[in-house]
Amino acid sequence: MSVAAVWERSLSSAGRGAPAGVGAARARTDRRVALVVGLGALMVVGVALLLVWVRLQATHTGYQLSTARHLIHKLEQEQRELELEIATLTSPRRLETLARERLGMGPPAPGQVVSVP
Repeated sequence: MSVAAVWERSLSSAGRGAPAGVGAARARTDRRVALVVGLGALMVVGVALLLVWVRLQATHTGYQLSTARHLIHKLEQEQRELELEIATLTSPRRLETLARERLGMGPPAPGQVVSVP
């Protein structure tokens, strides 16, 4: 067999006009490039999903903070109202009026006052 015949055979088996080993090396390189591109795309999608998740968590935390602030405001208002009610119910003037009207109390007679030394 001549050198030209062997050369023709190797060219026809490679399919591209290059030796058989070069085609296999290209296929491996193409697979590696595809793998790297696929992994890169997967990483980009992962980072994008992470950023979306962080944004949603920040929004959710903002809503919780707003709800907590509203609750604090409401509780402070209720505390002010209760303090005012306590002040009203324990005022000396009101207690004196209740003692006179409901209990029939009055100023003590001179003999009812006892001094403790």
